[in-house]
Amino acid sequence: MFTGIVQTVGKVQALEARGGDLRMHIRAAGLDLNAVNVGGSIAVNGCCLTVIEKLSDGFSVDASRETLELTTLGAFKADTPVNLETAMTLSTPLGGHMVSGHVDGVGVVLGRREDARSVRFDIEAPIELAHYIARKGSICVDGVSLTVNAVETRTFQVNSIPHTLGHTNMRDYRTGTRVNLEVDLIARYLERLLSAHTPAK
Repeated sequence: MFTGIVQTVGKVQALEARGGDLRMHIRAAGLDLNAVNVGGSIAVNGCCLTVIEKLSDGFSVDASRETLELTTLGAFKADTPVNLETAMTLSTPLGGHMVSGHVDGVGVVLGRREDARSVRFDIEAPIELAHYIARKGSICVDGVSLTVNAVETRTFQVNSIPHTLGHTNMRDYRTGTRVNLEVDLIARYLERLLSAHTPAK
Protein backbone atom coordinates (compact mmCIF):
# COMPACT_ATOMS: atom_id res chain seq x y z
CA MET A 1 0.00 0.00 0.00
CA PHE A 2 1.04 3.58 -0.69
CA THR A 3 -0.20 7.09 0.07
CA GLY A 4 0.25 8.82 -3.27
CA ILE A 5 2.76 11.25 -1.75
CA VAL A 6 5.74 11.02 -4.10
CA GLN A 7 9.06 10.95 -2.24
CA THR A 8 11.38 11.71 -5.12
CA VAL A 9 11.70 11.70 -8.90
CA GLY A 10 14.14 9.07 -10.13
CA LYS A 11 15.30 8.20 -13.62
CA VAL A 12 15.32 5.01 -15.63
CA GLN A 13 18.98 4.08 -15.89
CA ALA A 14 18.79 1.01 -18.13
CA LEU A 15 16.28 -1.43 -19.60
CA GLU A 16 16.82 -5.13 -20.32
CA ALA A 17 14.40 -7.26 -22.33
CA ARG A 18 13.91 -10.60 -20.59
CA GLY A 19 11.89 -12.98 -22.77
CA GLY A 20 8.84 -10.75 -23.06
CA ASP A 21 9.28 -9.20 -19.63
CA LEU A 22 11.39 -6.15 -18.85
CA ARG A 23 14.03 -5.57 -16.18
CA MET A 24 14.46 -1.92 -15.21
CA HIS A 25 17.34 -0.35 -13.34
CA ILE A 26 16.20 2.87 -11.71
CA ARG A 27 18.42 5.61 -10.37
CA ALA A 28 16.93 6.94 -7.13
CA ALA A 29 19.54 9.04 -5.36
CA GLY A 30 16.88 10.97 -3.45
CA LEU A 31 15.09 7.88 -2.08
CA ASP A 32 15.92 6.42 1.32
CA LEU A 33 16.43 2.73 0.56
CA ASN A 34 17.74 1.75 4.01
CA ALA A 35 14.38 0.34 5.07
CA VAL A 36 13.67 -1.29 1.70
CA ASN A 37 14.60 -4.96 1.40
CA VAL A 38 14.88 -7.13 -1.68
CA GLY A 39 11.33 -8.40 -2.17
CA GLY A 40 9.86 -5.13 -0.91
CA SER A 41 7.63 -2.84 -2.95
CA ILE A 42 8.20 0.55 -4.55
CA ALA A 43 5.65 2.47 -6.59
CA VAL A 44 7.12 3.57 -9.93
CA ASN A 45 4.81 6.09 -11.62
CA GLY A 46 2.06 4.62 -9.47
CA CYS A 47 2.78 0.99 -10.38
CA CYS A 48 3.69 -1.32 -7.48
CA LEU A 49 6.87 -3.21 -8.38
CA THR A 50 9.00 -5.66 -6.42
CA VAL A 51 12.63 -4.76 -5.73
CA ILE A 52 14.83 -7.59 -6.97
CA GLU A 53 18.18 -5.89 -6.39
CA LYS A 54 19.46 -2.86 -4.51
CA LEU A 55 22.09 -0.79 -6.30
CA SER A 56 24.52 1.81 -5.01
CA ASP A 57 22.27 4.63 -6.24
CA GLY A 58 18.97 2.90 -6.90
CA PHE A 59 17.27 -0.44 -7.43
CA SER A 60 16.17 -2.97 -10.05
CA VAL A 61 12.68 -4.31 -10.72
CA ASP A 62 11.00 -6.64 -13.19
CA ALA A 63 7.86 -5.65 -15.09
CA SER A 64 5.69 -8.49 -16.36
CA ARG A 65 4.10 -8.58 -19.80
CA GLU A 66 0.71 -7.72 -18.29
CA THR A 67 2.17 -4.70 -16.48
CA LEU A 68 3.79 -3.49 -19.71
CA GLU A 69 0.49 -3.83 -21.58
CA LEU A 70 -1.72 -2.15 -18.97
CA THR A 71 0.51 0.76 -17.91
CA THR A 72 2.88 3.31 -19.44
CA LEU A 73 5.95 1.34 -18.32
CA GLY A 74 6.30 -0.31 -21.73
CA ALA A 75 7.16 3.09 -23.23
CA PHE A 76 9.96 3.84 -20.76
CA LYS A 77 13.36 4.75 -22.18
CA ALA A 78 16.70 5.53 -20.57
CA ASP A 79 16.49 8.80 -18.59
CA THR A 80 12.67 8.73 -18.37
CA PRO A 81 11.80 10.56 -15.12
CA VAL A 82 9.65 8.48 -12.75
CA ASN A 83 7.76 9.24 -9.54
CA LEU A 84 8.90 7.02 -6.67
CA GLU A 85 7.34 6.10 -3.33
CA THR A 86 8.30 3.31 -0.94
CA ALA A 87 5.55 1.21 0.61
CA MET A 88 3.79 2.72 3.60
CA THR A 89 4.22 1.37 7.13
CA LEU A 90 1.97 1.63 10.18
CA SER A 91 3.86 4.79 11.15
CA THR A 92 3.58 6.47 7.74
CA PRO A 93 1.50 9.69 7.79
CA LEU A 94 -1.44 9.21 5.41
CA GLY A 95 -1.06 12.57 3.70
CA GLY A 96 -2.69 11.46 0.46
CA HIS A 97 -5.17 8.58 0.18
CA MET A 98 -4.99 4.78 0.22
CA VAL A 99 -3.26 3.67 -3.00
CA SER A 100 -2.68 0.03 -3.93
CA GLY A 101 -0.22 0.57 -6.76
CA HIS A 102 -2.42 -1.54 -9.05
CA VAL A 103 -2.91 0.66 -12.10
CA ASP A 104 -6.46 0.56 -13.48
CA GLY A 105 -5.74 2.09 -16.86
CA VAL A 106 -3.89 4.70 -18.88
CA GLY A 107 -5.18 8.23 -19.34
CA VAL A 108 -4.11 11.01 -21.70
CA VAL A 109 -3.38 14.64 -20.83
CA LEU A 110 -5.65 16.78 -23.01
CA GLY A 111 -4.28 20.12 -21.88
CA ARG A 112 -2.60 22.22 -19.21
CA ARG A 113 -3.08 25.82 -18.23
CA GLU A 114 -1.69 28.17 -15.66
CA ASP A 115 -3.96 29.11 -12.75
CA ALA A 116 -2.20 31.65 -10.53
CA ARG A 117 0.83 29.71 -9.20
CA SER A 118 -0.74 26.32 -9.90
CA VAL A 119 -1.33 24.38 -13.10
CA ARG A 120 -4.61 22.75 -14.06
CA PHE A 121 -4.56 19.56 -16.11
CA ASP A 122 -7.41 18.08 -18.16
CA ILE A 123 -7.03 14.31 -18.41
CA GLU A 124 -9.11 11.83 -20.40
CA ALA A 125 -9.71 8.47 -18.69
CA PRO A 126 -10.60 5.18 -20.39
CA ILE A 127 -14.38 4.91 -20.71
CA GLU A 128 -14.51 1.91 -18.34
CA LEU A 129 -12.99 4.00 -15.53
CA ALA A 130 -15.03 7.17 -15.99
CA HIS A 131 -17.84 6.22 -13.61
CA TYR A 132 -15.38 5.75 -10.72
CA ILE A 133 -14.20 9.37 -10.92
CA ALA A 134 -16.17 11.90 -8.89
CA ARG A 135 -15.81 15.61 -8.27
CA LYS A 136 -13.85 16.21 -5.03
CA GLY A 137 -12.97 12.54 -4.94
CA SER A 138 -9.44 11.14 -5.02
CA ILE A 139 -7.48 9.80 -7.95
CA CYS A 140 -3.89 8.67 -8.38
CA VAL A 141 -2.08 9.95 -11.49
CA ASP A 142 1.38 8.45 -12.07
CA GLY A 143 1.52 7.73 -8.34
CA VAL A 144 0.45 11.24 -7.28
CA SER A 145 -2.57 11.54 -4.97
CA LEU A 146 -4.81 14.29 -6.37
CA THR A 147 -8.26 15.73 -5.79
CA VAL A 148 -10.63 15.75 -8.75
CA ASN A 149 -11.78 19.33 -9.39
CA ALA A 150 -14.31 18.63 -12.13
CA VAL A 151 -15.63 15.75 -14.23
CA GLU A 152 -17.32 15.73 -17.61
CA THR A 153 -18.02 12.33 -19.13
CA ARG A 154 -14.53 10.80 -19.55
CA THR A 155 -12.54 13.95 -18.85
CA PHE A 156 -11.54 15.10 -15.38
CA GLN A 157 -9.54 18.03 -14.09
CA VAL A 158 -6.88 18.17 -11.40
CA ASN A 159 -4.87 21.04 -9.96
CA SER A 160 -1.14 20.80 -9.23
CA ILE A 161 0.32 23.25 -6.72
CA PRO A 162 3.92 24.49 -7.07
CA HIS A 163 5.24 21.96 -4.53
CA THR A 164 3.74 19.04 -6.47
CA LEU A 165 5.06 20.38 -9.76
CA GLY A 166 8.52 20.74 -8.26
CA HIS A 167 8.63 17.28 -6.68
CA THR A 168 6.99 15.06 -9.34
CA ASN A 169 7.20 14.48 -13.07
CA MET A 170 3.93 16.37 -13.56
CA ARG A 171 6.02 19.40 -14.44
CA ASP A 172 6.82 17.67 -17.74
CA TYR A 173 3.22 16.87 -18.69
CA ARG A 174 2.15 18.15 -22.09
CA THR A 175 -0.85 17.54 -24.33
CA GLY A 176 -0.69 13.87 -25.34
CA THR A 177 1.30 12.65 -22.31
CA ARG A 178 0.07 9.19 -21.27
CA VAL A 179 -0.36 8.68 -17.53
CA ASN A 180 -1.10 5.76 -15.20
CA LEU A 181 -4.43 6.04 -13.40
CA GLU A 182 -5.64 4.33 -10.24
CA VAL A 183 -9.19 5.10 -9.17
CA ASP A 184 -10.27 5.35 -5.56
CA LEU A 185 -10.25 1.98 -3.78
CA ILE A 186 -13.51 2.68 -1.97
CA ALA A 187 -15.39 3.36 -5.22
CA ARG A 188 -14.07 0.17 -6.77
CA TYR A 189 -15.02 -2.09 -3.85
CA LEU A 190 -18.36 -0.36 -3.32
CA GLU A 191 -19.34 -1.15 -6.90
CA ARG A 192 -18.39 -4.80 -6.38
CA LEU A 193 -20.41 -5.04 -3.17
CA LEU A 194 -23.47 -3.45 -4.77
CA SER A 195 -23.28 -5.67 -7.85
CA ALA A 196 -23.20 -8.77 -5.63
CA HIS A 197 -26.55 -7.73 -4.10
CA THR A 198 -28.26 -6.73 -7.34
CA PRO A 199 -30.91 -9.31 -8.31
CA ALA A 200 -30.29 -11.02 -11.63
CA LYS A 201 -32.71 -10.01 -14.39
